[in-house]
Amino acid sequence: MLSQTDIVVAGVKDMITSGRLSAGARLPIEKDLASELGVSRGSLREGVRALAIMGVLETRQGDGTYVTSLDPGMLLAPMSFAVELQSPEAGANLQTVRRVLESEAAFQAATRISEADLAAAGHLLSGMEETITDPMAEIDYEHMMDADIAFHRLIARASGNSVLESLIEALASRTIRDRLWRAISEDGAVQATRAEHRAILAALQKHDAEGARIRMASHLYAVEDFLQDKAAGSPST
Repeated sequence: MLSQTDIVVAGVKDMITSGRLSAGARLPIEKDLASELGVSRGSLREGVRALAIMGVLETRQGDGTYVTSLDPGMLLAPMSFAVELQSPEAGANLQTVRRVLESEAAFQAATRISEADLAAAGHLLSGMEETITDPMAEIDYEHMMDADIAFHRLIARASGNSVLESLIEALASRTIRDRLWRAISEDGAVQATRAEHRAILAALQKHDAEGARIRMASHLYAVEDFLQDKAAGSPST
């Protein structure tokens, strides 16, 4: 049996999906909406608060409650919290999801990416490689990971699919820890990552969609294999 708060959430959702309320629309006044949904005004407020946390509604002091822009990035942001709560053992599973999403993003990006974005991607990789290629410099793993995130984020954005981009972003903070762990602890991982990134960029530059998908999948399989080997207690290769 639904609680009154659940009734409010379901009722507002139905109003939005039916087209009665659109992005930016103002909700009916509290008294009328509570009566329509058959809930108390206190329960209505609880439901509105829940929907505000989800990024569906926003309350403007003295002006009422409005539907947000319903931007995918806002609505899917709470996923990152759920991802962060996953156990370390779930790392390989999260990387699998990331591989599926990012491989598709690379495929789509290859047909749409601009020359400006290609130049930006190349600049990111060059910056990432500075401490890798200098034998006298200590690898700055934090800088390398920041550039890694930015490189993957650029490709996700270039896909032109805002939902896909938001899903990838939700996984970013959790999966970067696994990538950093691999970079630090696995011999040759940094140089391998460098070569994999360059192969992805080359496919994007040629606007080779299938090649970009394959290169991205191959790149991300390496992290999955590393985590699975660690979970099984065997040395990674």
